Amino acid sequence: MITLTEDQVRSRLDPTRVIFAIEAAFRDRYLSTVIPTRTHMDLEDGIFLIMPCYDRAGHALGIKLVVVQDKPARPEDRIQATYMLLDPETGCPRRLMPANYLTDLRTAATSAVATKFLAREDAKNLGVFGTGRQARAHIKVLPLVRRFKRVLVCGKDAGQSRAFAQNISAEINLPVEPADARTCAAESDVICTCTTSQTPLFDGNLLRPGTHLNLVGAFQPHAREVDSNTIERARVVVDTYDGALAEAGDLLIPMREGLIARPNIAADLHELVSGHNAVRTSADQITVFKSVGCALEDLAAAELLIAA
Repeated sequence: MITLTEDQVRSRLDPTRVIFAIEAAFRDRYLSTVIPTRTHMDLEDGIFLIMPCYDRAGHALGIKLVVVQDKPARPEDRIQATYMLLDPETGCPRRLMPANYLTDLRTAATSAVATKFLAREDAKNLGVFGTGRQARAHIKVLPLVRRFKRVLVCGKDAGQSRAFAQNISAEINLPVEPADARTCAAESDVICTCTTSQTPLFDGNLLRPGTHLNLVGAFQPHAREVDSNTIERARVVVDTYDGALAEAGDLLIPMREGLIARPNIAADLHELVSGHNAVRTSADQITVFKSVGCALEDLAAAELLIAA
């Protein structure tokens, strides 16, 4: 077994290659994979998640173990992940690695895949809710699929938004501006919600026609980052139907309210990238990609480390 460090994972995973690998995995490998709905185990101060994936055709097996802390000592320590690539015949570990950066990058790369297929080609403003690891990853990765001219950032308060915007603007070649929730929602062409909020971040009436949203923060049936109006107005894509219908409060809450039903979900990611289901059919449609995380994304990213 080869053990990698977090720094080695970070240096060896190229964001563009991860985007391509995840798109190809959902297009070409999804039907040959076994992806059980992830196991949730309540801990005293958080949740333990178990995420296995087996690709029968590709002869690949991996598992991610994640602890999500309710009250971490530092906000950036809220999610702690470990990944193992296993020998499918023996079950013996082949690679063992910390998976914090891998998780951040594969989540942003999956949002980038959805953005590539769903966002308008002329999208100029990227809006990000959140100031943590996922927000940082999305700001760095999404410009690889759209030519944004401006980034708006909305954190928990103005001071936090301002400090984060100043910090990350030094790392990318785009102007990054702090914004309140109303401005971020109303002026962005692509919105990414990367928060721990369990209640809607903005009024869905603020969204302009043609906006695309990537919702990545909430992963429990009682939690959501957008209101029911946003979902009612949108054409919705999910990473997987089973995962979304088990965990995605952004969808399950308006379903319980009777405002949408299962047919309102237009496609999963496999159907989107393989061209089976057309989702955006006009420039003024609002589109939503609701991600709860899929173990195939982790496997596709981790496999890149074998040859790196």
